Amino acid sequence: MESGGSSVQGFAHVPVLAEPVLAGFAELAPLLEQRGGGLLIDCTLGGGGHSALLLEAHPGLRLIGLDQDPTARAAAAERLAPYGDRAAIVATNFADYTPREPVLAVLADLGVSSPQLDVAQRGFSFRLEGPLDMRMNPTAGETAAQLIDRLEETALADLIYAYGEERLSRRIARRIKEHGPWSDPEQPRTTAELAYVIAGCYPPQARRGRIHPATRSFQALRIAVNDELGVLDRLLASAPDWLLPGGLFGVISFHSLEDRRVKTAFLADERLQRVTRKAVQASAEESDANPRARSARLRIARRCD
Repeated sequence: MESGGSSVQGFAHVPVLAEPVLAGFAELAPLLEQRGGGLLIDCTLGGGGHSALLLEAHPGLRLIGLDQDPTARAAAAERLAPYGDRAAIVATNFADYTPREPVLAVLADLGVSSPQLDVAQRGFSFRLEGPLDMRMNPTAGETAAQLIDRLEETALADLIYAYGEERLSRRIARRIKEHGPWSDPEQPRTTAELAYVIAGCYPPQARRGRIHPATRSFQALRIAVNDELGVLDRLLASAPDWLLPGGLFGVISFHSLEDRRVKTAFLADERLQRVTRKAVQASAEESDANPRARSARLRIARRCD
């Protein structure tokens, strides 16, 4: 996840957990020297913040950055221009990618970038009025509105409970379906309308808490629209095979559903050895400067010989 800083079309360039990422990937230096260079795959390029830091820290490193969001790719191209042909950008979801050569490092930042949250037209935010979209790739796939209308009430409730860990999922699903349809092109519905319907399922005192009542339900819909857990599982299974012996695999997650998957995979995979025994979290200073960093968790593993 990236937040703040200069941008293309508002896309930010300040990566979360920058110092822990640099520290965790510092052991690339002897590998790069030994091999005369090496390749980093940034699976979630975003605005290019993490990639720029690592390219700057390791002059022998080359980059292939993956992202399905055209706005992110444009911002990253500007950010990484000083590194010339050391950096290449590919328009793809990381679940659909296989490198053509062994790599020294793989990094995935699973967070939703600030521009995706803060630009109303992307449809991710319950605080801004926009279309019910939520697609990382805005040109392909099913929107959140279409997903809601396609699912039966029980299936929608199960989705909200499983992906949002929302205890009021049954009540929320029933209320959402009662207020449908949501994807009628003649009567377009908005994120603000959906957030209002969800908030109405909570008692009045709970609507004024630190966490907005729609937070978990919106998270669940976004995960489902983008198959976020499915593509993460595929990455955790395939990325270790991309790595050279001693190569590093780092993942930054932002909620327990992701972090549990990463932790379990790193523990169970015989191809990997953990570098971080526990998830690395943001410092108090970073959390104060960027509240979205508070939920970030970094785990790093090394490919065994």
